[in-house]
Amino acid sequence: MKHDIKIHQRHRDTPGSYDISFLDLHTAQDIAAFHASFPMYKPTPFRQLTALAGALGVQDVLVKDESHRFGLNAFKVLGGSYAIGRVVANKLGEDLTKLPFERLISDEIRQKLDSVTFVTATDGNHGRGVAWTANQLKQHSIVFMPRGSAQERVRNIEAEGAQVIVGDCNYDEAVRMANNLAQEKGYILVQDTAWEGYEDIPRWIMQGYMTMALEMEDSLKAIKKKPTHLFLQAGVGSLPAAVAGFFANAYPGKDKPIITIVEPNAVDCIYRSAVADERVLIGGEYFTIMAGLACGEPNTVALKVLMDYADNFISAPDELAAYGMRVLGNPLPGDAHIISGESGAAPFGVVAKILADPKLTALKEALKLHKDSVLMFISTEGDTDRQGYRDIVWDGKYPSV
Repeated sequence: MKHDIKIHQRHRDTPGSYDISFLDLHTAQDIAAFHASFPMYKPTPFRQLTALAGALGVQDVLVKDESHRFGLNAFKVLGGSYAIGRVVANKLGEDLTKLPFERLISDEIRQKLDSVTFVTATDGNHGRGVAWTANQLKQHSIVFMPRGSAQERVRNIEAEGAQVIVGDCNYDEAVRMANNLAQEKGYILVQDTAWEGYEDIPRWIMQGYMTMALEMEDSLKAIKKKPTHLFLQAGVGSLPAAVAGFFANAYPGKDKPIITIVEPNAVDCIYRSAVADERVLIGGEYFTIMAGLACGEPNTVALKVLMDYADNFISAPDELAAYGMRVLGNPLPGDAHIISGESGAAPFGVVAKILADPKLTALKEALKLHKDSVLMFISTEGDTDRQGYRDIVWDGKYPSV
């Protein structure tokens, strides 16, 4: 591999002090009830890969498969739809519990709202979720994307009626372009990252992701499993912070699973922030196949959660995301087949390689992986760039040996 796996561990004697009550079980249940009002809602599969767990020498490998979410091939719509729901409720002075999907998309609500334009920046999945929700509400959306965005992802967003602007910029610069337009035109920015002065909507987006976390907890209870390890991918950090906060609340104190954050070597802003013990920004040019994780500026709210509740921070090469895609897409007999995209498979690929490669025993021990470990992952996306997926899984691009 071109780059090594880097790990930073945060050892703490006391629980985190940052307030994560906004990510608690009661809040998650309310948000899940909102999503359950959507006619296309159903819990996504929670795969128990028993044969693979045996091959890797652990008790269980559990993977949440978000390629089935709302027909959009990724989890991101959960955050965007809930945040837009909160925005609409606030504009109308109503309680969101009185705005189920059927009423939210009604002519009554559209007439009360008049014309609204939602703006965002994305590498693909978040923008598609925002565009989809705006389209359901019969409202407008404008989506900025960074240079090099896959054409399939662009077309999928355009198919939801959005105006897509692919800039000659990286992701973080696209966020600033979206914010500038929103401020100039009076549009509503629905962004999944936060900075000083812009934290309410990103916080709602994080809360929206808890519907997925609650489904995972329900599945764990159904199979009578308690996770010992939770591995989460990070771009700006919204997803891992939401899920880490939820499970820190669900399993307090010593019951909390060991939480590990995984990022690409090329743009590992959460990892670098953890090492520096302060928010670190990464600018300039960077390339990674993990397009959904190609973010150089941490969400301010999410970073505080992760600094207090994550235990390990890993920076990993692209080759391991590709490895994870191939392993999940070619299961052992009896295990489920999972189509996982580059960002979706990253944590799984890292851990599978650590467990399978005797040369990585030191990392295995550092992560406290052993025969009784119950490992939990989220495959956050399917093949959102089908040609890129086939290049890797069919043609062997980015080999891990």
